[in-house]
Formats: sequence, C-alpha cells, structure tokens
Amino acid sequence: MKKLAIFDFDGTLFDSVDDVVKSFNEALTVYGFPTVTREEYIGSLGGNIDEIVSLVLKDNATPENLESFKNTYLKIYYGSKKENSLPFPGAHDILKELESRGVLLAINSNRFTDSIESFVEKFLEDVDFLSIEGHDFDIPTKPSPAGVNRIIEKAGVSVEDAIFIGDSSTDIETAKNAGVDCLIVKWGYGNEKDFENDYVLEAIDDVSEILNYF
Repeated sequence: MKKLAIFDFDGTLFDSVDDVVKSFNEALTVYGFPTVTREEYIGSLGGNIDEIVSLVLKDNATPENLESFKNTYLKIYYGSKKENSLPFPGAHDILKELESRGVLLAINSNRFTDSIESFVEKFLEDVDFLSIEGHDFDIPTKPSPAGVNRIIEKAGVSVEDAIFIGDSSTDIETAKNAGVDCLIVKWGYGNEKDFENDYVLEAIDDVSEILNYF
C-alpha cells in the first residue's frame, strides 16, 4: 500500500478549464488574435503557462507577443471571479478519507503555486497537504520530476511508497521521470491514448477507485 499521494491539480482535483478559456479568449480579443474553443485549449495543455501561450498564439507567438499576452491574460484571470472552477465531485471526500488513513497528501501542478493555494484555501481548507508544488520560475515544470522529488524528500518516503495521480500525458511522463507509479483519471482533460499508456497502473472512472492503492 502507498503512503504518499501526489495529485495533479487541473483536470484531476479541480475542473477549472472553462474559466481559463474565458480569460484566454478575452485576452486574445484584446490583441485581435483568433479565439479558441474549449477543445482547442485542452489540446494545448501539458506545459507551463509560457508553453501553453505559445501553442495558443501559434504564428503570433513572437517573444514580444508572448510576454505581453501572458501579462494581459494573467491580469484578466486573476481579476475574474472564476465561478466555474470547482473541485470534481468526490474530490474533497476522497482526500479526507486518505487523510484519515494516514496517507500523506501533496499537489504537483504547472499552475502557479499561489493560484493553487487560493483554491485550496477556498474549497479544501480542512485538508492537510504536506506540500503544494506549483509553477515556480526557479524550478523546472512538469514533466520534470523536480516537484515530485522535492515532495518525496519532504515526506521522507521512498519512491516505491509514492503514487502520482493525474489526467494527462504530462502527468504520466512526470511520474515516469520520477520513478513513481501513476494512476490516470478519466474525468479530466486526457484522452484514450493517455488511458492506454503502458506506464499507467490503471485509468480509473470513479474517484473511489483511488482507495484501492491505499
């Protein structure tokens, strides 16, 4: 049985993409760039914000546009109400059940750390996370194992005792690079190719299935 559960954030614990797409499209409109659909944006996910912006802007992704657009988007997003960003059904309950079993909990995401912390404080205040490793300019982002390695070191457990729970190919590669087992959830932003990846222990349909590994 595992001792440490490391969760991805967007698409795993929280359904947050609609508010992000809304803010992205507001920023794209400011610059007269083509807007994106929900599906097009999801297809750009995986890297940090710089990589996502580059994929969304496509031919408009000059260094000047990237920096300017990113700042505009972040101003719009951080100033928005984000009313559609909520924990997936059962996410809170499963975290509390894992906590009651003595499992250590952590988050590793390419979202900015302060943004993750704001959602945790609002919706998961009673959950005790050992560590929240978000996007930090001083630390490589997923699929680098840097965040997972820091969490494992802080937890004081072996890689065999840890499991990464995510929804995408980036999460699979992160787990693989860190040498930890990986579960993929089907309710997020991944696809069939991710669900069938040979490295994944299991692609699960229901959040309660996470408990099988603890």
